[in-house]
Order: sequence, then C-alpha cells, then structure tokens
Amino acid sequence: MSKKEKTEKKGKAAKETASVETEAKADRPKGPKQPSRLHVRYKKEVVPALMKHFNYANLMAVPKLEKIVINMGLGEAIANAKIIDVAAAELGSIAGQRPVVTRAKKSIANFKLRQNMAIGAAVTLRGERMFEFLDRLTNVVLPRVRDFRGVPTRSFDGRGNYTLGLRDQLIFPEIPYEKVDKIRGMNVTIVTTARTDDEARELLKQLGMPFRQQ
Repeated sequence: MSKKEKTEKKGKAAKETASVETEAKADRPKGPKQPSRLHVRYKKEVVPALMKHFNYANLMAVPKLEKIVINMGLGEAIANAKIIDVAAAELGSIAGQRPVVTRAKKSIANFKLRQNMAIGAAVTLRGERMFEFLDRLTNVVLPRVRDFRGVPTRSFDGRGNYTLGLRDQLIFPEIPYEKVDKIRGMNVTIVTTARTDDEARELLKQLGMPFRQQ
C-alpha cells in the first residue's frame, strides 16, 4: 500500500469516528435544567406578594435578583502566595464555581504591595447557581452561626444591593474542618434590580433572608 493510500485510509477512518460521535451526541437527551426550589418560589409566591405590597402595575417592575458576588480578601497572601490557591479551592467548594483571583490595581509601599499582585479571590453567581446558593445560605449556612439572631438590616448600599459579612468559612458544610489551616472571612454581595432599599429588603425577606428583629 502506497503512502497516499494509507493517508486516505486514515482520513476516512477519522471521518467515520467523528460521524459516530456526532450521532451519539445527538441521541443524548437535551432537556433544560430544572429550576431550583427558590427560583420556583420566587415566580409563584414572591412576585405576586411584591406586586400586592408595592402596588406594581407592571410585572416587569417587580425587583429580582441579578447576581451574587462572593469576595474573599487575602492580605496575608503578600507574604505567602500559596494561600491564594488554598483560599480559591475553598471558595470554589462553597460556590460550586471556579473563582477568579483578584489583583492589586496599584502599588502601596507601606503595605509592601505591588501592582498586579494577587490579594484575593472572588466568584460571581448568576441564574440557577445564584438561587441555589441563596437557598443554602438562608436555610443551612446562617443557622450554623453561633448565637445567630438574624442578619443586619442596615447593610444596604442605597441602590438596592445588600452585603453580608461572614467571619468563618467553616459555617459552610462543604468545607471539611480537619483540612482548614486558617479561619478566613468573606463578603457576600446580593445585587438586585430594586430601585430602593425598601424594595430590596422586602424582596430578600420574601426569599427567606432572616433579618434581625429591631
């Protein structure tokens, strides 16, 4: 068999393999991912309750969740860069999504900080992962906080966004206690389409956020 014939035979075999793989992919079920429990609750219960509470005339005026950003600052990474990898792995386990490494925008000599140096990790959740995380946060994670009496009601930014500070990553059941080398806190920012803090507060309250009683 000549070299040309061998090349043609290999090309034909490769095409047949690709055709089989394409047919196999086409036979796989392509159903949409089922909406999370909290997402279903938002559509069936929260939206009608908000429309009644604020007298919205248009369904599109009802505030909704836009994204959830989890940020973990790591100042000690200036002295030990390996901390970034450990913290990013923990944050990935908590969020169910690979985080990005945040870097310094400018150098600060007093803190021995150089521009573009890794100083933290962050992850942005949208869609079903956002609803699933908020469901776990309100029903599983926050009740594990020692002496928990509710989250503060004054942590809104004036534009309908809420930021919650967590001091300990061990309150998340995804983090194994025996593998934690150091306690690390994080900020959870819930971004909504609400125009006022009152609208955002009522939205989160309807979604199960356990606000502290004044």
